[in-house]
Amino acid sequence: MKTRTRKTFWGLASLFLLACLPARAQTSSTEFLPEIDAHLKLNSAFRVYLQAKDDREGGDPTQFSVGPSIQLYLKPLLKLKTVKTFDLDDSKSRAFVLEAGYRYITAPNAPSENRMETIATFNSPLKAGLRVSDRNRADLDWKNSKFTWRYRNKLTLERTFSIHSYHFIPYVAVEPFYESQYNKWSTTSLYAGCLFPIRKHFEFNTYYEHDNNTGKSPNQQVNSLGLALYLYFSIEKK
Repeated sequence: MKTRTRKTFWGLASLFLLACLPARAQTSSTEFLPEIDAHLKLNSAFRVYLQAKDDREGGDPTQFSVGPSIQLYLKPLLKLKTVKTFDLDDSKSRAFVLEAGYRYITAPNAPSENRMETIATFNSPLKAGLRVSDRNRADLDWKNSKFTWRYRNKLTLERTFSIHSYHFIPYVAVEPFYESQYNKWSTTSLYAGCLFPIRKHFEFNTYYEHDNNTGKSPNQQVNSLGLALYLYFSIEKK
């Protein structure tokens, strides 16, 4: 059973990784950002995942990034488990999540980039079924033998709703970026989206993103539409 789960996990991850690649050449006034995250839960405390996505984070040009991450989290809180009952992401039921990862980043007509990510996320339940998360992330980047870093803080508010027996999860989020190359808070990203769980292993994330980039003059306003597919599997012993 474990072998079958691993093969399914890596097979689907590879398939969607290849599907994302052609999107790198797309250009338009409103960017389209595809993404695939394939998660594999190892036990009650550890989870790994492979991510492949297009993005324009922090005012960067459209680029493609791919790489693995590992997550460590505490025991679930009862109130958080109740709030995120229909969300497939097990980490949202944990009050504190630590994460480390690596990303290889490419863009047209630009040298490749290596990035280390360190992340700490705090989750908390609120009244009326709301859940808030505070993600603190540091990106350590090496490009052309030059080192830069940035700090980003994403605050997300979400709630589960239902139509008959189906449940979906709309959310809003704000994320400011502090960039070492500009020595200031140079980008603010605003998100509005919705999560759509599909059975036990699949979840879609559709969202709109507005970025206000002040690192370079003149300021840039960028709008994007995102579509992410999250895959969730487990080899945890019950």
